[in-house]
Amino acid sequence: MEPELLTSYRSAEAIARSRARNFYYSFMVLPAEKKRAFCAVYAFMRYCDDISDGDAGIESKREMLGKWRQQLNNVYSGGPCGNSILYAFRDTVNRFSIPAQYFHWIIDGAEMDLDIPQYETFDDLYKYCFNVASAVGLVCLQIFGFSEDRAKEYAEQCGIAFQLTNILRDVKEDAEMGRIYLPAEDLRKFDYAPGELQRGVLDERFRSLMNFEAMRARDYYARARKLLPLVEAVSRPALWAMIEIYERILDRIVEGRFDVFHNSIHLPKSEKLTIVLKAFTMRLFSAARVGTPG
Repeated sequence: MEPELLTSYRSAEAIARSRARNFYYSFMVLPAEKKRAFCAVYAFMRYCDDISDGDAGIESKREMLGKWRQQLNNVYSGGPCGNSILYAFRDTVNRFSIPAQYFHWIIDGAEMDLDIPQYETFDDLYKYCFNVASAVGLVCLQIFGFSEDRAKEYAEQCGIAFQLTNILRDVKEDAEMGRIYLPAEDLRKFDYAPGELQRGVLDERFRSLMNFEAMRARDYYARARKLLPLVEAVSRPALWAMIEIYERILDRIVEGRFDVFHNSIHLPKSEKLTIVLKAFTMRLFSAARVGTPG
């Protein structure tokens, strides 16, 4: 590997290791080439999130995202790379044949955060979740490798499950930034006002609302697990670890009776490492089965 490309991959891995609080644990289970690829695409997507969540004004953010989109176009057209991680990113998208459209969707999602403070219906929210999470799932699928086209449907639904979990976990922080992702139609259904969400009103109406959303997320996790047998065997333990970590976060939200206003919801490092250890065992067992003469 050329020194410039190696340096770029190392930069991307450093970003993933320090910023990917949950995903990096599943990256650890992958073969080296796939792990590097995940770090490269994560670093690209992390940059989008940092712009969207940063302190700059909306118009400045819009301009920065526009420039990042142009960098994406340069990557696919063979133009100059204006950021050190983009050399690794270009190598990854070429190596794993990842369509540019997936990343354009992700940037579209970041732009939606600049313009839409709340979604009226779940169908409206689904479009946002597709852009910021299902598109990520489709990117991951290209790196995992898959055997049937229907895997794309399950990758989309896996992204929805993860993003709904993020939304439930981050209700307080998002409200403080003026963003309410819980659909307005659902708040009305449970007679809970947006202003109460911003004030952190924790009562049975809120718990019923959150339980309704958690059950919706559970349904998407059930669909997401159908993806496991459709990805390459060497990738299944990493995908299993991703799903396991995220669904356990949802478990913690439910177990805490949805008090996301006062509790920090996360899995301890020890628990994530236990999941990774089991995933490594799954990978070793799978490799041993493949290597055993029939």
